[in-house]
Amino acid sequence: MQNLGLGGLQYQPSVVPLEEQEGGEVSPTSKLALYLVALWVIPTFSFLLLRWSLVYLVLPYLTLLSVSYLFFKPTGKVEIWRVVSHNRFLEGQEIGIEVHVKTDFRVDYLHVRDLVPGLEVIGSPEKVFSLRPGEEGVFRYKVKVKRGIHRFEGFRVSYRDPFGFFSSDRFVDHFTEIVGVPVLYEVQTPYSTKGTKITIGPLPSPLTGGGIEFHSIREYQPGDPLKVINWKATARIGKIMANEFESERKVDVVFVVDASRMNEPVFDHLIRATASLMLNALNDGTSFGLLLAEEVPLWVRVDYGKRHFFKCIDFLSTARPDNNNFIAYQVEHLVKTSIPPRAQIVYLSPLLTEESRNALKTLARYGYNVVVISPNPNSVYEPKTEEERIAMELVQLKRKAMFRNLAGYGTIIDWDVKKPLEVAIAEVLGK
Repeated sequence: MQNLGLGGLQYQPSVVPLEEQEGGEVSPTSKLALYLVALWVIPTFSFLLLRWSLVYLVLPYLTLLSVSYLFFKPTGKVEIWRVVSHNRFLEGQEIGIEVHVKTDFRVDYLHVRDLVPGLEVIGSPEKVFSLRPGEEGVFRYKVKVKRGIHRFEGFRVSYRDPFGFFSSDRFVDHFTEIVGVPVLYEVQTPYSTKGTKITIGPLPSPLTGGGIEFHSIREYQPGDPLKVINWKATARIGKIMANEFESERKVDVVFVVDASRMNEPVFDHLIRATASLMLNALNDGTSFGLLLAEEVPLWVRVDYGKRHFFKCIDFLSTARPDNNNFIAYQVEHLVKTSIPPRAQIVYLSPLLTEESRNALKTLARYGYNVVVISPNPNSVYEPKTEEERIAMELVQLKRKAMFRNLAGYGTIIDWDVKKPLEVAIAEVLGK
């Protein structure tokens, strides 16, 4: 059986058998226990009172129990599946979810509840069905997506027969994953991509600019094309040497995101700004990479194209503030091993910790051009008293003094998150 969901996507239903199996899947209810007690009590009283005609009162109970057991005890299967349009949605978006239920036996009471993974629900994620054999029931509800990966693990299904004598209550495993991606907005480029960069071998076609010129000779590395081998230098030195070229093309851009736990009040703003600037780089045909400086850093090497963009977006969607006190060490290590020389660095950090400020100094010390997007944590709070207002002004003065001391290490954009990022960039760069 094929089930086509919204957008023509195929969904495989989860099948749950409701017949009684080893382990007691279908259980008697307390109502059945009362009826069984009555079946014993009536004959007992008949014996004690020596009034055997009372035994006939047992017949209605036996009839009900027989009819329920023979005709209404479940002996078939239930198919259940969930339908969503696709698996990526913008945070804050309301998405519709359909739940389909189908049985191969008559059921008068089947309660199905979808297990929603901590999202705001609009409507009801549960319904009671009364279905004929082969009939399909549907209910719909909406959820409001948050940034991150959200996993719908399954359903809770409850069956009751019409007389309430037998029940089956179980979990049905049916996995659906949706990803809430950060909101993207238009921003102007806060850096220049003009410059030269060193490259080996053929250049990707999306780049624009002049040709390549010889820059230097270095030792051959696995993966280099054979045509870049400098045979004269190889014969002279005794090692395989390769030519290195310099290209007057757009420089690489590397986004460094400070994922320290202290940044939690503005962390979502950091992620949205990073994603928006990546989209800007994608539209400009600029190659970019990502360092997500969590406790275990995540490095996505510099690359081009939509596939690379969505790969980075997926990592940004799942990012969370972490216990990271080693961002300066992580940055220095990647500068020595992975970050391309002469790359443009976009450093996204509120610069709350000494470690995050040292990371900025490290990047500047190695000669990188750095633009800092620094969302102001003070801008997310609204002072309620005069004392809080004065304290906020003092904290803001301290922040401005810190930026003055760091001004020599890069261009710092102090971003009041109540304003669009584009406005903050224009105020600093005068665009």
